[in-house]
Amino acid sequence: MKILQLCKQFPFPLNDGYSIAVTCLSRALKEAGCEVTLLSMNTSKHYFDPANLPENYNHYQAVHTVDIDNRISLRGAFFNLFSTESYILSRFNSVAFGLELKRLLKETPFDVIQLESVYLASHVPIIREYSDALVAMRAHNVEHEIWERFALNSTFFLKKRYLQYLSRKLKKHEIERLKDYDILVAITERDLEIFKNLGYRKAATVTPVGIAAEAYQPDWRRFSKPLSLAFIGSLDWMPNQEGVQWFLEKVWPEVQRRHPQLSFHIAGRGTPDWLKNKASENVYFHGEVESAVEFINAHPLLIVPLFSGSGIRVKILEGMALGSVVLTTSLGMEGINATHGEQILVADTAEAFVQNLAYCFENKTQLEQIGCHARQFIQDHFDTRKIGRELVEKYNKLIGNTKLRS
Repeated sequence: MKILQLCKQFPFPLNDGYSIAVTCLSRALKEAGCEVTLLSMNTSKHYFDPANLPENYNHYQAVHTVDIDNRISLRGAFFNLFSTESYILSRFNSVAFGLELKRLLKETPFDVIQLESVYLASHVPIIREYSDALVAMRAHNVEHEIWERFALNSTFFLKKRYLQYLSRKLKKHEIERLKDYDILVAITERDLEIFKNLGYRKAATVTPVGIAAEAYQPDWRRFSKPLSLAFIGSLDWMPNQEGVQWFLEKVWPEVQRRHPQLSFHIAGRGTPDWLKNKASENVYFHGEVESAVEFINAHPLLIVPLFSGSGIRVKILEGMALGSVVLTTSLGMEGINATHGEQILVADTAEAFVQNLAYCFENKTQLEQIGCHARQFIQDHFDTRKIGRELVEKYNKLIGNTKLRS
């Protein structure tokens, strides 16, 4: 099976959930016998020179990129107020990308064109004109829901109204695009149910983000050291900014009062200055770290205070695969059916976060056991090879049915 994978950003380095999700699945598809070609936007925000890829990043048959300037501008945001188009999506409507897509489709017959998020949906008409391939939308999130939640949590009136405006336009376009796909590949059962409620009626499957557990080797020695707390995630993403800010303002003062010896380590690219300025005693900002695995392995406790977002949080999967004790919210748990107190800790209020961290101090000898259970949970439920094989089977069945009907 020949698959063309379209990406809204180059999926390397593996320091954000999107890149990890794209890479893990494309590797699994290759191991399942597929020939996978990448066509990726190489955006100003996440630019990477493919010439610098490591030798072991070799699962693609070919790699093609198109440079895209998708920076947000005040001018663009203002004039979009007078347009029916979603400003969030319009920054990815690239003529150059469309031309490169057209060239590839004319040169090579593909069986499946897999779009990695709705940001690529505007290019479906080109696919339909130059290819008979199955069009698969891999929806990493319900995109408009992220913005709805962020607007709901915003306290500044003008910002709230503008975010509500953006989310309404994004929702309209996300719904309109649903008719364009042959199969919808959702990340969670909940996301798939939302898309069906929005009107999606064609073939669909749930394909969670997979993890190759052997690539995540826990350092169990950290549990014999003084407890330390970590956060890692892209801090140019608003839901992560929101979560870290909330934790520092609402939770950390009480945690520090009760446990003055606890240190909090924050890593992630694009950390804004206003967030860095919230550093205080025992709070350390590390910026973008060279190895997420080494960073997570250095601290027994990993927090993911998420209040906006959708889909599966890859950093939670990575933390669990590394045997960390992960403390997150009910929203962060979406798509991850782990059990509180057994494989993960869950809290939705500042008081609950404080209580869960107190539990960690009071039951320090049990933390490694929670980490062991977390790693086993990932091996049992998020094995990337099994997930890849199941998706290929779904594609093959759908392609076969299409040929029979024709």
